[in-house]
Amino acid sequence: MKIIQIPYSDALNTAGVDNAVQILEENGRRLKIDSLNWPEVFPYKPITYCNIAYSSQSLFLRFFVWGNMLKAVYYTDQSTVYEDSCVAFFCKLPGEAEYRNFEFNCIGTCSASVRKGRDEAVEPFSPDKMKLIKRLPSITPKAFNELSGHFEWDLTVEIPFELIGVDAENLPEFIDANFYKCADKTEFPHFVSWNKIETESPDFHRPEFFGRLYFD
Repeated sequence: MKIIQIPYSDALNTAGVDNAVQILEENGRRLKIDSLNWPEVFPYKPITYCNIAYSSQSLFLRFFVWGNMLKAVYYTDQSTVYEDSCVAFFCKLPGEAEYRNFEFNCIGTCSASVRKGRDEAVEPFSPDKMKLIKRLPSITPKAFNELSGHFEWDLTVEIPFELIGVDAENLPEFIDANFYKCADKTEFPHFVSWNKIETESPDFHRPEFFGRLYFD
């Protein structure tokens, strides 16, 4: 199991997602999303990392990707964004049966829910809750079909602790989590993770393979 400590940044309390990029670059903890779990079938691995830090009320993530294609067909929240150029963050509180999944395509379209498994007890977040997930994509948020070539893009997101199920006034010692890079319906389908997944076929919905994030 991979383990990291998430740094606290007082500057993020007033920065908001629009001004968080530099703070995350300078003060965030960087992790590589580079576990190629099924190399025989899906050998492609784009360069992907995530900078992470937290404020008094939210968790901030900045994903960076460099890869061989780019796709963003979905522009409405709660769409199947994992088919596009996608990054994701799944997390689970200690002792809870449910986990939360936050999936984003490269233009910031998000799918998020609370669930017990891929198809078990799935509760999508309401539109009001989705609005609380702030996003800053480097790509203009306009849908487009797959493009061939070499592309570099990043996405900064702010997720309030309340959506993670965490009491901001009483943070747990840690949460379990994993980070992902995928693009299911593209020329180069791939399924890459931060913490290694040991299953026969691609499956991100496996909390038993989450890593651990400690709050500084």
